Amino acid sequence: MLNRYLFPALAVLVLYACNSPRNNHYSPASIDSVQLTTYLSELASDRFLGRMPFSKGEEITVNYIRQQFEEAGLEPGNKGSYYQDVKLVMISSDGDPVLNIETLSGNLPLHFLDDFAAGTSRVEATTSIENSELVFVGYGIVAPEFGWNDYQGIDMKGKTAVVMVNDPGFRTKDDNLFKGNSMTYYGRWTYKFEEAARQGADGVLIIHETDAAGYPWGVVRGGWGGNQMVLDMQHKNLGDCKLQGWITREKAKALFETSGFEFESSLAKAYGANFEPFSLGATYSFQMRNTLEYNISKNVIGKISGSTYPEETIIFTAHWDHFGIGETIDGDSIYNGAVDNATGTAAIMEIGRQFARMEVKPQRSIIFLSVTAEEQGLLGSQYYAENPIYPVEKTVANINIDALYGYGRTRDIEIIGFGQSEMDDYAQVVCEKYGLEIVPDTNTEKGYFFRSDHIHFAKLGIPCFYGKNGVNSIKYGAEWGKERHDLYREQNYHAPSDEFDPSFDMGGVIQVSQLMLEIAHQLANERTFPGWKEGADFSR
Repeated sequence: MLNRYLFPALAVLVLYACNSPRNNHYSPASIDSVQLTTYLSELASDRFLGRMPFSKGEEITVNYIRQQFEEAGLEPGNKGSYYQDVKLVMISSDGDPVLNIETLSGNLPLHFLDDFAAGTSRVEATTSIENSELVFVGYGIVAPEFGWNDYQGIDMKGKTAVVMVNDPGFRTKDDNLFKGNSMTYYGRWTYKFEEAARQGADGVLIIHETDAAGYPWGVVRGGWGGNQMVLDMQHKNLGDCKLQGWITREKAKALFETSGFEFESSLAKAYGANFEPFSLGATYSFQMRNTLEYNISKNVIGKISGSTYPEETIIFTAHWDHFGIGETIDGDSIYNGAVDNATGTAAIMEIGRQFARMEVKPQRSIIFLSVTAEEQGLLGSQYYAENPIYPVEKTVANINIDALYGYGRTRDIEIIGFGQSEMDDYAQVVCEKYGLEIVPDTNTEKGYFFRSDHIHFAKLGIPCFYGKNGVNSIKYGAEWGKERHDLYREQNYHAPSDEFDPSFDMGGVIQVSQLMLEIAHQLANERTFPGWKEGADFSR
């Protein structure tokens, strides 16, 4: 077996020689539109109650996926079981409805969800912060490879970090600063929390800006307005910051200005590597009383055993969960998550069904992993990555499907994280076959590559592929398609209006599903392990 890390050049040579997908690629099966639509309409129906972990909706959902895997002919993927137990803790925090910040000019009240959104990941009955000093730490990044340290020279113990979202390159549009307009992992809000904790901070508040974050305040409000879930770890996350959250741009501006700092010029100081963190001369106290509910959620796993090399695996992922029943909007409180991510779950179910129907079984094993709690922080995939059922060193690749649009067939396919791995080359072969143009990630500044379940496989060094519908509609053109995508993000993303509509044009969902199926089929019948490309964010 070739080792992707020790012999990358040889692997590439083999890939483009006798085992080249250009030389032996063929269509192994075709996605069934009727069956795919049936899966989607069922998963997105009100019967599933928004597919929230720890709810009746979870029980209905995982039973349905297991049943469909079994009926399709997929084997149980976890030592005779279709399930992997994921130990979670739901934290219901009864925090102060107003966060009062004492500034140099007096009290600045922040109202929960309107002005700030915050919670805790620490598994403890009470979380208290007393007189924590607010410090502006720019982007909150420590990146030695870029010669960057926003925490240089400051001890954050007893303090709360106020940070900007995204990377310096996004603001300056300087291609030589980090990765220019393209977000790196340092720009993700999850990283900001992680680094603030490493620095010993009490808390961290990220200044929300719609363009820099990639979504409006309403998404933050919806995601942080209810209970929070974390993995049930032995260390109880006690090393995390006590308070993690967001502050609106408007209130951040008020905070700076009531503390005597001009807002825009203060932010501008953070655009260069010579930035020095500074105190805002403001403090706050805050307390959260937490109700802790321990429970077990489920990853659902089906398997097609390889005929020749069963120990080598290609792993499909798609998260089955959404937000359940929540805040009522326009008379609807069920967050059905049709696009996000009943489409991806339906896709891997249908792809699995097609593999099970093949007369000639794949040489390598193919795993279909429908994970829980993605919307709560990619927790199901994180749990799998930390407790892998199949050896990491023999996992060939991860193929992730998350949020496909029902706007019909397109002339293009978008690859999120294009240029990261040789998985792009496999996609290129299939796209050429069907006359599809590959479009590199069109919203690199939003960091979509870091926002779905494949990222936990990437962190293990496993190349991953995350493809989505393009926007260039065959029927209506690119401008129309882009408008549809933008409308979804503005009006339906993480809202009750993300519902299945019988008028959905499933052509685009079928295109992406077929692409994924054929990439997996090629990988499952060759000996190479795809590798990472130069400049990739993650590699062994």
